[in-house]
Amino acid sequence: MFRTALRNVLAHKARLLMTVLAVMLGVAFVSGTLIFNDTLSTGYRNQTAKSYAHVDVEARTYDPSDKIPGISGKTLDEIARLDGVAEAAGRVDGIAGVTDKDGRLIGNGSSSLGANFAPGRDGKDPLYVFTDGGGPTGPGQVALDKGTAEKGGYDVGDTVRVALKGPAKTYELSGIFTTDDTWVALGDSLVLFDTPAAQRLFLQPGFSEYVTVTADPGTSSTELAAAIRKLLPDDADVKTGRQLADERAKGGASDASTLSAILLAFAAVALFVSVFLIANTFTMLAAQRTRELALLRAVGASRRQVTRSVLIEAMAVGTVGAAGGLGVGAAMAAVARSTVGVFGAKNPDGPLVVTATTVLVAAVVGVLVTMLAAWLPARRAAKIPPVVAIGSAHLPATTRSLLVRNLFGTLVTLVGAAVVVAGARAGGSLGKGLVGLGAVLVVTGVLVLIPLLSRPVIGVVQPLLWRGFGVSGKLAGQNAVRSPRRTGATASALAIGLTLVSALTVLAATLGQAVDKVTTDIVKADYMVTDSGAGLDTSAVAALRKVQGVTAVSQEQQAWMQIDGSQQDVSGVTPADFEKALRLRVVSGSLGTLATGRIAVADDVARSHGWKVGDTLPVEYADAKSGRLTVGAVFEHNEVVLPVVVSTDVIEPHADTTSITKIYVTTDGSTNEKALATALAGHPGVKIGDRQAIRDEFSGYLDTALNVLYGLLAVSLLIAALGVVNTLAMSVFERQREVGMLRAVGLDRRGVTRMIQLEAVVISLFGAVIGIGVGSFLGWAVGEIVKADIAGYALVLPWGRFALFLLLAALVGLLAALWPARSAARLNMLTAIKTE
Repeated sequence: MFRTALRNVLAHKARLLMTVLAVMLGVAFVSGTLIFNDTLSTGYRNQTAKSYAHVDVEARTYDPSDKIPGISGKTLDEIARLDGVAEAAGRVDGIAGVTDKDGRLIGNGSSSLGANFAPGRDGKDPLYVFTDGGGPTGPGQVALDKGTAEKGGYDVGDTVRVALKGPAKTYELSGIFTTDDTWVALGDSLVLFDTPAAQRLFLQPGFSEYVTVTADPGTSSTELAAAIRKLLPDDADVKTGRQLADERAKGGASDASTLSAILLAFAAVALFVSVFLIANTFTMLAAQRTRELALLRAVGASRRQVTRSVLIEAMAVGTVGAAGGLGVGAAMAAVARSTVGVFGAKNPDGPLVVTATTVLVAAVVGVLVTMLAAWLPARRAAKIPPVVAIGSAHLPATTRSLLVRNLFGTLVTLVGAAVVVAGARAGGSLGKGLVGLGAVLVVTGVLVLIPLLSRPVIGVVQPLLWRGFGVSGKLAGQNAVRSPRRTGATASALAIGLTLVSALTVLAATLGQAVDKVTTDIVKADYMVTDSGAGLDTSAVAALRKVQGVTAVSQEQQAWMQIDGSQQDVSGVTPADFEKALRLRVVSGSLGTLATGRIAVADDVARSHGWKVGDTLPVEYADAKSGRLTVGAVFEHNEVVLPVVVSTDVIEPHADTTSITKIYVTTDGSTNEKALATALAGHPGVKIGDRQAIRDEFSGYLDTALNVLYGLLAVSLLIAALGVVNTLAMSVFERQREVGMLRAVGLDRRGVTRMIQLEAVVISLFGAVIGIGVGSFLGWAVGEIVKADIAGYALVLPWGRFALFLLLAALVGLLAALWPARSAARLNMLTAIKTE
């Protein structure tokens, strides 16, 4: 039986090719993700080990209650005098972008770093190696990393503009250096200032954010860390260089976590959809070999042996697919690693890492998925009675088996739909759990019912096929419903993929409309100014106010405070311009009271704490000072402003520095973005967005999620295409005699080709309609759960997107039918008629 199974694999290798490709695709995503993660993790680990090669201990501390911003110079001297300390350097860092000679910011502002040059007794800082010049020695000098200097075209002695909070400042370039710092090695820029200047810019004069310590030879890092900890407050964070390297390696690897999650999602969808293709393939192979299997039974093979022979074929297919998938996965990992650079970062150097675990997982996944998918077809094949099978080339499914299947599918679908509706009404965490459970039941039930649904759904278009394409169309419609099991299994792949994508498309379109409503109803401003790095200050506000045509400039300054015992995020605004830039729906009170020092609170926060207009609440500010504020207005919750709004006059006395996150600009229509950019020419890190950019700012996560799901759709379409090709190829093989008879009675080759193509298109469209229907239902349910938190929520069905999905499904069917249709059209009619 083992030799027979292997011979069958070789005899049907062309028909099994699509199954191998499906398995290979699923395994490729799994193994590729594992290789990608292992490669980056190893690279980050090696890079961070180099980064901390000169650091034995690092100490940090911050006590907001005492307004101590870090480690004082006195404490730094005490650390330096400890036994076993060779060098102790105070470090500060922050955001500092560098512009090129044309004034454009080099790199991403948020990844543009600034730090201090801290030379030791030998005049060198062990963290940096200078290739030209030296470290900064005064407040007017900076040093640049080699990559940034090359991008900006700078040489030692040149004047460099550095973007900090507020207008950019100019410095003399004192030197160019290389460093093993992980983030610089991965593409971030680094500007070095002398220590006093860096402390003034990023912290406070005389204080360091953290201290790096180099130990004397033979000194234990752990013991030295314990000694340093005794000199610092209880909340101090003291770690060895090895601990820091391990933590930073894990943090660095998280840069690729999003891409890894996407790949894993692709793998799950690919493997799930592949199950239907594999099961369909082995079902059809068993049906085509009923006489052969019956003969095996007749000469003494048991049911168990027949089942085992089919599973051996599946194991062989899975093994080949897993091996190919591992190779493709390695190639995908290499591409994914280079893709990270598109998002503004480099990758750590080093080869691809393929571990034994990855190889084992690839093998297990490929073989196990294939054998599980082939198990039911194998059992059905083993149950064929020898006498009946010998007398019939094909054994149709019994009425009872289809009846049981349809009853089971109907029951599961109805129960699942009821659970989904109950979850949508319940809302909250309970609702989410119910909708998730119901979605699994609904999808499972519909997949079971697909053969039953194929006849009525496809029956709707059969008259159109007859009228539009004549005999070929009529035959295509009849062929599509002739074998409901085969049609259902073929359409399942598209149905699954489009269920996922349609659900998110409905949700994204609905939320997108809500965001658009927020943009038009709440944001009245024409432009929004943001900063990609260090933040904005009042000089930017002043510059914008001077632009001709600007009628209002409203800043948003983020802060926090304890209000009535609960910590709240606060938006500090300019009351005079606030209502000209934003239109909040007021539930009670008046936003005009902001000018008198009162606060405005979102309605959901007010309800949860029992606050109402007129209540005077105890407040503790960020500097630990106390006071009392009165609620002057309650407004509808929205995603534009934070839950508590207050005048900047209230929070600025308690803030060390003014950090503005957004500036809304309202105009009379006579100015434009170019005029605003000219006014902010001294702030190279700013971004100016019009109303469309404001909309994108608030809905960017929706577009990202939708693009991810469209990627899943692409995977589903690819596997679905393989399934359609496989099904049609086997169908043509089964129907050789029928095709020959059609040719003999007058149907030409073009008619045969059109018949096969139309059959594929109809089956693909059937799967797409099922997927869109189920996905829309699930998208509605999820929307019902989240609508309480979304202002202006109203269900939207994106008919244009649905039409595009149907068009793509039809295109998939048409392309998948090219090879089977051509094969059918080229059959010799006399040879085909003689085929048994």
